[in-house]
Amino acid sequence: MPDLVFTRRFSMGHRLIHGASESCALPHGHNEFVTVRLEPTNPTRLDGRGNMPVSFQKAKQTWHRFVDERLDHALQLAGDDPLLAWFKAHEPARATRIVVTPGDPTTELMVCLLMAKISAFLLAEGGILRCSELSIEETPTNTVSFAGNPADFIPHTSLQQNWWNRADMSIAD
Repeated sequence: MPDLVFTRRFSMGHRLIHGASESCALPHGHNEFVTVRLEPTNPTRLDGRGNMPVSFQKAKQTWHRFVDERLDHALQLAGDDPLLAWFKAHEPARATRIVVTPGDPTTELMVCLLMAKISAFLLAEGGILRCSELSIEETPTNTVSFAGNPADFIPHTSLQQNWWNRADMSIAD
């Protein structure tokens, strides 16, 4: 069965404070492209009529809404970043636009978190499709791709159900 592949562009800001990339310690932004590859969970022969497990429109509707309304122009910060506490204390309305991650919001972590998020959406929509690969193009020369179980790579947190595992529009806990 053919896979469905689609890409969405979003602008974001982030900073990395834990020393792995000192040049990224100051807040800065990227125009990123996130590409997902969806495959049917039950591949079957095309039926000669509709010839698809689900329409492109239905397959990408929730995901595109999440990217456009929650990721685009959001700030990505580690849960222990002092800027997060500052926003919560001084600009609580803007704090709702911050993607909070377990550790630095690197592209490597974000592909895992977003793979988990789209997987939650797809499961809630009946599980007809599954995401087999997700990639983020951070710059024209840097892309990170992920295929596999994101739970095997996302840092452990004390919460039972983090935002990336919920089929809602949340970007923080």
